[in-house]
Amino acid sequence: MTDRTNGTPQHRAVLAADVEPLPESMRPEPGPIAVLPEPDPTFVRAVEEAGGVVEPLSERTRGVVWLSYRDAAAFPPILREHPAIGWVQLPYAGVDAFAEILGREDRPGLVWTSAKGAYAQPVAEHALALTLALLRVLPKRVRARSWATHQEGRSLYSRNIVIVGAGGIALELMRLLEPFAVRVTVVRRSEQPVPGAIRTVTADRLAEVLPEADVVVVAAALTTGTRHLFGEAEFAAMKRTAYLVNIARGGLVDTDALLTALRGEQIAGAGLDVTEPEPLPDGHPLWDEPRVLITPHQADTPEMTAPLLAERIRLNVSAFLGDGRFVGVVDPQAGY
Repeated sequence: MTDRTNGTPQHRAVLAADVEPLPESMRPEPGPIAVLPEPDPTFVRAVEEAGGVVEPLSERTRGVVWLSYRDAAAFPPILREHPAIGWVQLPYAGVDAFAEILGREDRPGLVWTSAKGAYAQPVAEHALALTLALLRVLPKRVRARSWATHQEGRSLYSRNIVIVGAGGIALELMRLLEPFAVRVTVVRRSEQPVPGAIRTVTADRLAEVLPEADVVVVAAALTTGTRHLFGEAEFAAMKRTAYLVNIARGGLVDTDALLTALRGEQIAGAGLDVTEPEPLPDGHPLWDEPRVLITPHQADTPEMTAPLLAERIRLNVSAFLGDGRFVGVVDPQAGY
């Protein structure tokens, strides 16, 4: 990672949501913070701007900002060798790479926070871009080598949108969709209504709302309970004119079932920023599907996320040193 600029006021407004104040008895002991595995200047500065002290990992360490998603396996030995660590900040919204570690290390006095909600703006923007591209038949258009005489394409205005998930990405996407006068149904774990949605249903009722959807956007966390949430039955329930957009995790969608649905024209197409497997290998049949638009997990690039993560770190360092009002607290048992 390289040095990058701070977040904008707009970013800070988004990041300030979903604060979870911890009771005093559950707050971790404040102390020096290690930025690992490499002390990137942007994030070291974020810690220091919030009043934290950055030191190399030692017996004095009480907090860790962990910046690598790929090196999850390197983290458990650090916790074992430094049991006084009481707070860990993870780098991404999804923590599925750390799921096993979270379950094993769920102990009193250890607070985990992630970037959930922090990257809502760029990811929601990407979901909207994929949605518009699919409705305007852009996957077909970019492959064309001659002028088409058959007119195709649909408008997003007044469509029925189903969003699976009710986190920051879903809420930001709903805000972006407001000018299009769409009707949004949200599918989530709880029955608590989501403001702005015409309907909120629990996940066990997903099949009820799929037949009405023109676009289904997957924005849920990947857990053992949501793996392959979209499979043969879900695609069979969708309209032939409906599109699937996945900007969450590839494992939420059964790739073989998606291929079957596309080849059988059970759905109109798909926009995928994430896949299973990932990275999608060269020669994988999804690359050859003419109604699929694939982006290589770049809904939020480092240029977009660095200032957002830095602001999340600032907020949580302040919580770590002060009143325990952490943002993005992870439930180790739920896995997000």
